[in-house]
Parts: sequence; structure tokens; C-alpha cells
Amino acid sequence: MRCAVLPPVVVTACLSLAPSAAMKPVTVTSVAPIGVYPPTQRQDLVETHFGVRVADPYRWLENDVRKDQRVREWVNTENEITNAYLATLPTRTFFHDRIRQLYDYERFGIPEKKGGRYFYTRNDGLQNQSLLYGRDRLDAAPRLLIDPNSWSRDGATALAEWSPSEDGKLLLYAVQDGGTDWRTLKVLEAASGRVLADEIKWVKFSNLAWAKDGSGFYYSRFPEPQTDAQYQSLNDDHAVYFHRLGTPQAEDRLIFAEPERPKLNNTAEVSDDGRWLIVTGAEGTDKRYDITLIDLASPGASPRRFVTGLENDWRYLGNRGATFFWVTDRAAPRLRIIATDIDKPIAELNEVVPEDAATLDSASIVGEQIVCAYLVDARTEVRTFDLAGRRVGTVALPGIGYATGFDGDENDPETFFAFTSFNYPTTIYRFDSATGGTSVFAEPKVKFDPADFLVEQRFYTSKDGTRIPMFLVHNKDHPLTSSAPTLLYGYGGFNIAMTPSFSAADLAWIEQGGVYVVANLRGGGEYGQLWHDAGRLDRKQNVFDDFIAAAEYLIAAGITSKQQLAIQGRSNGGLLVGAVVNQRPDLFAAALPAVGVMDMLRFDRFTAGRYWVDDYGYPEKEADFKTLYAYSPYHNIHAGADYPAILVSTADTDDRVVPGHSFKYIAALQAVATGNKPKLIRIETRAGHGSGKPTDKIIEENADMWAFIARWTGMTVPTAR
Repeated sequence: MRCAVLPPVVVTACLSLAPSAAMKPVTVTSVAPIGVYPPTQRQDLVETHFGVRVADPYRWLENDVRKDQRVREWVNTENEITNAYLATLPTRTFFHDRIRQLYDYERFGIPEKKGGRYFYTRNDGLQNQSLLYGRDRLDAAPRLLIDPNSWSRDGATALAEWSPSEDGKLLLYAVQDGGTDWRTLKVLEAASGRVLADEIKWVKFSNLAWAKDGSGFYYSRFPEPQTDAQYQSLNDDHAVYFHRLGTPQAEDRLIFAEPERPKLNNTAEVSDDGRWLIVTGAEGTDKRYDITLIDLASPGASPRRFVTGLENDWRYLGNRGATFFWVTDRAAPRLRIIATDIDKPIAELNEVVPEDAATLDSASIVGEQIVCAYLVDARTEVRTFDLAGRRVGTVALPGIGYATGFDGDENDPETFFAFTSFNYPTTIYRFDSATGGTSVFAEPKVKFDPADFLVEQRFYTSKDGTRIPMFLVHNKDHPLTSSAPTLLYGYGGFNIAMTPSFSAADLAWIEQGGVYVVANLRGGGEYGQLWHDAGRLDRKQNVFDDFIAAAEYLIAAGITSKQQLAIQGRSNGGLLVGAVVNQRPDLFAAALPAVGVMDMLRFDRFTAGRYWVDDYGYPEKEADFKTLYAYSPYHNIHAGADYPAILVSTADTDDRVVPGHSFKYIAALQAVATGNKPKLIRIETRAGHGSGKPTDKIIEENADMWAFIARWTGMTVPTAR
């Protein structure tokens, strides 16, 4: 059975962007003084919200850069200024070359087994996109099935989601172009490599679910948007369809839709026995779902409303006939596993694995055992149980880190998982649930010694006395008692936990004597729903307080100083960085807000923004407006304050957090006096919110960011000494 994780309802993912050819180094003969920026036209636009007059002089920058010539010219000018400044940084070439060296190692994805065949991704190191391979047996030679690097000249067309049919003969896969959230689905024959004529368009936020007989598949899509609005229009009317192989998309059968609830997202999966289609519905990013069951053995049967009200988290684990196993937070904020008889009222619950002091991160049924991955202070611990809930054992892990995967079949004890940590590149393991044994499936060979780097976990106290964990990563030759350039990363939202993970780019920073820190802020999922609730809606300020307290702790402990501290965040984390810079500009030397939600009064008007009201609230409601307006980065820039150096990142094809957020924010920053440190933006073309970005652009982006914050935190590198 597939691992029971969050269904694919859109969230603001914490992903990075990448630079385009327009952002490559240029020869600079003269550079405008810091603080001299291109003039940006101001509109005399003021609106009254609940008696408060709110100016929005840069609203025209919300327009689609691909459609509006004025916005395009503004983007080109800003990129020229940013590129000219970055070209003066002496460490830029060093970081580019070193990150490229560190990135050049073999990387594998977690295998999926169907019909005795194994499917997995692999990247030889510097390929822009990972390739998909198949094996007819575990010990057989791999066969190349899909190479997305041939799909576009710039490497920005990616293989996104994929799913093999039950017999392993066919592979359903999604094509992602230029970083957009939109997908095009295609089908490939595993044996021959032939791509079938089937093609499905306008798919977004969809699960890919094969019918057990391989006759077709279930998917979710939105109505086709107007040509000039595909990257900005709101995502409404999500519906589930069935596509029968060999037929045109126009003949696909509508399986489930709720036109009276246009904001509901609906994703589908097929039960283990193939009889039921489980449709999960959600209106936002919060893990509160409706569950609808459709009897596939009875064509024309009415959908059965099984869970209604959008009150709790429900994730299908597997079933034995009418007995269904679920992960739920009903009466268990840190989640538990229960069983229900779908022929009886949902109120009759049978607890299988009770709630624990640790947070249940994911679960799956593999070979008659339930494999549960828990978060223990944001680190993974994996425990196994039988189907009656009796404890069987623990899966051995290499150390402090994060494990994910364990997808499998209820009748097959074999499964695979990935393990990673800040100093441990992602390694793929095979696990046998019958014996409890683990073995290495794929282990990368890297150009550094992991033993040279230390990972520590500490706890600090936030403003209101809450105990917050953080991870600190540093070179073993650099004691944490010696003040050093430090990069503090945060997210704090959408019930997403910040767990240990390996990054070649981060390692390039740490190698040079830098410290890398991840703070596990409230609003995330490290400690379950209550931890999430403590950092959203009218409690969002707790997230900012937690991050500020992390910075103050690092300074008080002698790990860094105000002159050496940089901060970073992406998406919701970009909002975090923008907000804390406004609230405490004195605390940081540099800031890297990427693809951030910066205008908190208009976020819900574009693409996926409407989902985020679960975390942020509704701007049109007075109480929520007051909360949002108080911390909105765009609206709270303080003229006259001495701000840190800021490098904003976004991309023109980001249809998750539209780039207008970052455009307006940087325009407002550049328009007022905020000190002599630079306030710049790098705007990528042919890129989106982060997924699918080519390797070479990842390297370029990180080189620019590290060179920028190295300049303002005092970091030196060998070529710059």
C-alpha cells in the first residue's frame, strides 16, 4: 500500500529558484551606487479597509510579465542592476565552482515496485533533470525509460509525478514545463519504451491512480483557463476524471465533482483490493478532509459520503474488505491509526495504534505490518506494528536524520526508504518487514568526508517561554563558541516540519567556516496539530517571535553576531524573512527572501493563494485584516530604518506564489531610505516556484546567494583572500 502522507493539495512549498541565462555574469565597467535603483512608477491607488486607508502604489506589477510590456521592461531593468552588482562580488566564482563540484555525485530516488518490476530515478550528478529507470528484477541491469533532458534546450522541462500500472507494464508520467504547477500526462510501455498516443492536459494538484486492470487511470484537473490567465487565475472547480487508454481526453468520464463547492480540491486513489475509489476533498492547505467512497464494482453507484465536515485529517492506509485503516488526528493532535467498518457509522472507531508523544509523520502497510515513521523533536524514528496494533520492532537508521518512503504492498514484505541528514547524502535502503532487516540499495559517493561536519540539536526559549528546537551544522574544526558567519533558515507554516536533509549548496557554505542553522518554528508540523495551530491565523506573530528568538540565541551564545548573521526562507519562509526584517532590521546583516508571500491583503486573489486562508485568514474579514495588515511585508517597510542587505528571488512562471508579491515588495523597499546596504531582486525566466528547476540553474542561484551574504557577513574564501 502507498505511504499515507498528505494528499496532493497545494501548499506553499519551501523550494528554491534558479537563475536564467539573463542572470549570467556580465562585464561591468561601472556600477550604480548602492541605494540607487531604477525608478518604478507609482500609482495613486488607496483603498479603505474597515476604516483603514491602505496605499497600493505598485499594484500594476501584479500583471503577468509575459503579457504586460511595462512589467517586462521593469523586470529587465531590475535584473540588469542586480546582475551588475553580483558580478562585483569576489566570491561568486568560487562558490559556483565549489557547489558544482559538490553537486557532482550520483543521486537516486526511492524505487517503486509493481508487477515484479522496479522503477526509480537517477541523476549522474550534473544532469539538469533526473532520468527514470526500470529493472525487471532487483538484481537486473537497469534500463533507461525516460530522459527528460531531451525535452527542451534549456533543461527546464521536467519529469514530475509518475506511477506504474499494477502489472508494471505501463508507466503514467507527468511533464512539467518551465516550473509551472500545470502538468501534461502521458503513458509509456515499460518493455518497449514506446510512448502511447494518450495525452491529458490541464492537470494540477493531482494524484495518479491506475485502475487495477490497467485499462486506464484516475486523475484530477481544473477547467482549461483562458489563454491569458493560465498563470494567474484562481484555481476553482477541481474534478476527478477517468481516462480509458486509447481514447481522446474529450471522452474522459467525469467521476466526481462538487460544482456547488468550487473551492474544493478532489484527489483520488484506488483501494488495495481495487473495489473502491477513495476521493479526498479539501478546501485549503489545512489537513482537514472529506472522504467520499465510490464502489467501482457497481457501475453507476452513487458516491458514498463517508467523512464530511472538513474537520479532521484522514489518510487511507489500506483495507481488508470493509475494514479500512486510516491515519487520523481525530481526538489525537499528534495522529493515530484507527480502523473503521465502512458499512457502519464513522463514529464507530477501533483504535489500532494510539497517539504517541512523538508525531506520526507517515504510515504504510507493508507485508502484513504497519510501518510508522515518527518525528521525535523533528528527527525520524521508525516503528513497526502488526495489523492488530501490537508493537513488532524498530527500523534501524544510520543516525540523526529524516527517513521517508516505505511504500509497498500489503502482501509483499519488501519496501524501500530514503535516509538523509545535513551531513549524510540521501541514501536508499531496502527494508524487509518479515525479517526486520535493512540493506543498502543505492549509496552515493561524494567528494567530501561526512565526518568533517557535525550536526547538533539545541533548544532555545521564545518570547512567550515556548521551548523551540533548532539544528546547527558546522565544520568540526570550527567550534560553535567562536563567532562565525551564520545562515539561519526558517519556514513556520502549513503544518510542514523542517527536518534534517542534505544540500550540496549548504555544505559549500559550511566548508568555509560558516554555520548553518534550521529553526523548528511554530506553525510547522514538528509536534502535530497544536504546534501548527500555535503559529497560524491570529497567532502568526508567534512564528516571527520564534525566529527572532533563534537569532538572539545564536548571538547570545557567541555562535555569531549581528554583523555576521544572514537569514533565509522560501515561500511562506519568504514571508517570514520579510516580516522579521521589518520588525527587527537591526538584528541581521543580510536576508534572502525567496518566492515569498509579501502582500497579505491580496494573496488570495491569484492561482493557489485562496488555499492559504487556513494559515493566514481572510483579508476581507475585519479581524483577519487587522492581523494580516500588521505584519504584511509589503505594507510595513519602515523608512529611515537601517535595513540589512536584501536579495529577493522570484520567477516569472511561478504560478504558486505569483511573482507580483516580490515585485511589489522590492519596489517598495527601493523607494524609501532603508540604509546603504543593497536591496535587490533576481527574477528568473522559465522557472516556477522551485520544482523541476535544472541543476545548472540551482548551482547558479546558490552561488549568487552565498556570494551576496558572504559579502555582508564577512565570510572569506580561498580565492578571495
